[in-house]
Amino acid sequence: MIALLVIDMQNAYFEDPALAAKQERLVGACNELLDGFSANSHKALLIGSEHERDKSTWSLNMLDDDQGFIFRGGTQAEFVAGLDISGLPQLVKTRDSAFVGTDLLSRLRNWDVDEVVLAGVSTHNCIAQTAADAFARNIRVTYAEDAMASEDTQAAADMLRILSAEYRQPVQSNDVILGRLRSGGIG
Repeated sequence: MIALLVIDMQNAYFEDPALAAKQERLVGACNELLDGFSANSHKALLIGSEHERDKSTWSLNMLDDDQGFIFRGGTQAEFVAGLDISGLPQLVKTRDSAFVGTDLLSRLRNWDVDEVVLAGVSTHNCIAQTAADAFARNIRVTYAEDAMASEDTQAAADMLRILSAEYRQPVQSNDVILGRLRSGGIG
């Protein structure tokens, strides 16, 4: 079985001008995948970052800078407008990897998932960390090329090149991924 993980499609990340310019395209591409996974009876999970104001969930760089980000209950933590989140399960994380400190692995095991398609932001941070941790847990990864972006395109390209080559994690277009779903070429 395969599952779609849509990572950090939240208002806070799109405050960055580089990502803001890509928001409409990304929302459309993520929605296309969400529709395709649903239509083909595959699972999807919305993953977002949230932190507490008391610093208890802050990452090391946040602590070093004494500046928090994406506080629980704030508008920064909300998923971006237009993203089809209706009826989808959600997972909250406090680290780049969606596996660290969450029940993601249990959810994937309960769904009999052995491959995940990763979409969202940012390619070189949260997507890359989640992909590396998936590999460490023997879960295959496919990157949804059309449905992910980064504020640092060079870092994103470098990370994808390394992860694709070292971990055999392919980068595929939405058309290829959805074609695999329709043809039964995915678990």
